[in-house]
Amino acid sequence: MNVKERIQEMPAHEKQATSVANRQRTALLVVGDILVFLIFAAIGRRSHSEAGNVFGVAITALPFAAGWFLVSPFVGAFKRDIERTPGKMSLTTLLSWFAAWPVALLLRGIFVDKGVPPLSFALVTLITNMILLQAWRVPFALFFRKKG
Repeated sequence: MNVKERIQEMPAHEKQATSVANRQRTALLVVGDILVFLIFAAIGRRSHSEAGNVFGVAITALPFAAGWFLVSPFVGAFKRDIERTPGKMSLTTLLSWFAAWPVALLLRGIFVDKGVPPLSFALVTLITNMILLQAWRVPFALFFRKKG
């Protein structure tokens, strides 16, 4: 029996509770993803001796988070069926970031660099954000898999 069939057979109060729990898990994923991009920006700013205020970190993180949130939902990064399956979460996160990465770089190029970011920066962005997203999202799926 798939998820839709199970939900259709539930009493109304259980459907509502399930819906609220699903929205809460999605909201938690969004908050965690935002934190990932803030951490990435903080690390980057610190490595360039630009550490300091929270506003600067947020502005640096913005094009990466925007690229992620513009693209990743269409790849399935927030689908309910991946929330409790670490393998699916990992693969979907990987595919979502690969799809969002060029958009994030484009936004960075338009609003920050006023040009094409260097290849070295692009590769560091690809790899570092991939590691950070995986480090957050796979344990998330493990946690909710165990919660049932």
